Amino acid sequence: MSRSMSRTATTLLATASLFLVAACGESAAEPGAKAPAAGGDDTIVFAAVPSEESASLQSQYEVIIKLLEQETGKTVEFQDATDYSAVIEGQRAGKIDLAGYGPFSYKIAADSGVPIEPVASLIGAPGEKPGYKSHAWAPAGSDIEGLEDFKGKTICFVDPASTSGYLYPSAGLLEAGIDPQTDIKPVMAGGHDASIISINSGQCEAGFALDEMPDILTESGQLKEGDVKSVWESEMIMGSPLAMNTESLDAETQDAIRTALTEKANVDYLVKAGLCEDAESCVLPDSKWGYVAVTDKDYDGVRKVCETTEAEACNAA
Repeated sequence: MSRSMSRTATTLLATASLFLVAACGESAAEPGAKAPAAGGDDTIVFAAVPSEESASLQSQYEVIIKLLEQETGKTVEFQDATDYSAVIEGQRAGKIDLAGYGPFSYKIAADSGVPIEPVASLIGAPGEKPGYKSHAWAPAGSDIEGLEDFKGKTICFVDPASTSGYLYPSAGLLEAGIDPQTDIKPVMAGGHDASIISINSGQCEAGFALDEMPDILTESGQLKEGDVKSVWESEMIMGSPLAMNTESLDAETQDAIRTALTEKANVDYLVKAGLCEDAESCVLPDSKWGYVAVTDKDYDGVRKVCETTEAEACNAA
């Protein structure tokens, strides 16, 4: 793999991190030091990154926030994070108690020493396992039919810390004999929705985004059905985790969060508990059914892909 591609990814990730350092006031705790409480004794700071441009991200988590407040007895302060680097550095600095990660950004955070524990990940129905796929997309009328056709093209990625929008696509390109830096012109679109929209508008000739993004954009009217086609899909990727800061949260609060997310944060329980009127109106992130427990070991598949790509971005934080 080209080292220039790895350096580019690392630079982009590090640059993004600087924005949060300024926002948080300090970049990281001293080695061995206990992180300060993010929101104080009575507040849990909860941050998430939208998978698409949306002013309603907090509304997707509204019922989960109510559940957490009920189960912990604390106020939940919700924050829209600018990117995954912001989440990583916010938890490293002790400014964020609970956060939504992508699998890749979780791996970066955990393996770089951020004091976090993955707690739960979303599923679409009872009994399912958490996970999703990355897809390569091209305009419907394009002659691009696979990754081998990407050579020499302008290709959209999502973000250097995106699992389905960067890491797995990079591995796929390498397996197809395409160097993600020297054989294509890589563009970081900044979001899964932005990647698809850029492909459809012609700003990128092809690109990557998670499997359900075209459907989401079609439902919102930003894309017409059939505007883009899938030309590649990855292996199953472990679902995105909610991870809690094990230094900024006391043990009792950690236990309450773990129980709430793994046993009660699902449509069936939320309706029974009166936090939702009915299943149809019970809105969870990405229109999923609820959360199931995950552990750090569940993300070893991401670590394996990091080994395959030898991407410096895997150790950028």
